[in-house]
Amino acid sequence: MSARASKRRRRWWAVLAGLILLLAAWWYVEHATSILIFGLRADYRQAVPHQAVPAGLTSLRAESCGECHREIYEEWKSSMHAQAFVDPFFQAYWRKDKHIWVCLNCHSPLENQQPLLIKGLRNNDVERPITEPNPHYDPEYQREGISCAGCHVRDGVILGPYEDSVAPHPTRYDPRFRKTDICYTCHQVASGPLQFYNGGPCATFFEFEEGPYAKRGYICQNCHMPEVERPVAVGGPVRQGRRHLWRGGHDPEMIKRALQAELIPPAAPVPPGETATFRLRVTNGGAGHAIPTGDPDRFFRIELELRGADGRVIKRTARTISRWIIWRPVIIEVYENRIRPLESREYALAARMPEPANADGMTIHAKVSYHILTERAYKRLQTKYGLTEEVPHVFTIYDAALPLDEHRPQAATASASTAQAAAQSPCQSDGMAHGGLS
Repeated sequence: MSARASKRRRRWWAVLAGLILLLAAWWYVEHATSILIFGLRADYRQAVPHQAVPAGLTSLRAESCGECHREIYEEWKSSMHAQAFVDPFFQAYWRKDKHIWVCLNCHSPLENQQPLLIKGLRNNDVERPITEPNPHYDPEYQREGISCAGCHVRDGVILGPYEDSVAPHPTRYDPRFRKTDICYTCHQVASGPLQFYNGGPCATFFEFEEGPYAKRGYICQNCHMPEVERPVAVGGPVRQGRRHLWRGGHDPEMIKRALQAELIPPAAPVPPGETATFRLRVTNGGAGHAIPTGDPDRFFRIELELRGADGRVIKRTARTISRWIIWRPVIIEVYENRIRPLESREYALAARMPEPANADGMTIHAKVSYHILTERAYKRLQTKYGLTEEVPHVFTIYDAALPLDEHRPQAATASASTAQAAAQSPCQSDGMAHGGLS
């Protein structure tokens, strides 16, 4: 081969390599740089179609429903469902995601609550919707988030869990209210292209379905909508219903019920100069799914410290219970160590026992804290995405201490129930139903 032919061949190879790189760059921009951390699925790809006001009602507003269903209305007002749209975290994250339309399908799910009608997607690209103005859009109604009608109104009829309802409006029994299915749409979010999660970005539904309590016949509502006997409507008969609370991952009391912790000293006294091991045992005794669950940013921090009489930290160990995810250039969940239902885990701190004269005031401290997101992410929402108010996002779940000179075999615990007792049910204690996160 002549030098000229060889040079020509190298030039063509260079051109081909350049074209391949350009094609790869185009493909990456088109498919791997979506602002969404989840994929589309048919059930939340579209809003709930426009709903007319059923006969007998004055509007779809929750306040209208509350005229008769007063206790349910007051419970709903205190819930995260009522805050789903106005929640400061949602608003900041939605701003970060450039107000992409699909988020509204869970945070204000009725078409009546949304300013645009999504008629399709250009090239099936979620960031390029084909839209029309919604003539039925009610901006105040949007602020109600997951309102009564989002679950209960379809085609002019009020759906519910009773087959014998007598009401001043049309009613129909819907068996989904007695199953987990009704929670599936928004609590089991699918992965998208080039998103490699262990189960999905939010897999609470599958975590529960694959766990021990679903096999025993429990449903999400057992913990998140505790049973209550009362009139469902003013003047109605007393019957068994459920409280519309939906306490979950934003409620520290719910987290405390999900996670039991106990600080355990050595089983027998340890002589001065020898090493004593103190253990912190944590148990998912109150949730039917992994904890933490839901948003992948959530995590627990486990801390064990040996402190001097002056409070100075002499020795410390810290661990996290969380998910480790690479977000770019593609999403890969590298590792996760969340606690499954009924699972226990222990963390240890070894300390050399001091002479009795030096042990006075020395303590072993154990702390478990629950974080909705990292401090770095929280500050970023404040500085870049308009989070203008201070929102509680770190909660102490357990905090206990043992004097170093009283290393007897009893355990220090801040949990009202032991893991063994909690294992009987995911959400029964103090005569009421409660439980894990959502």
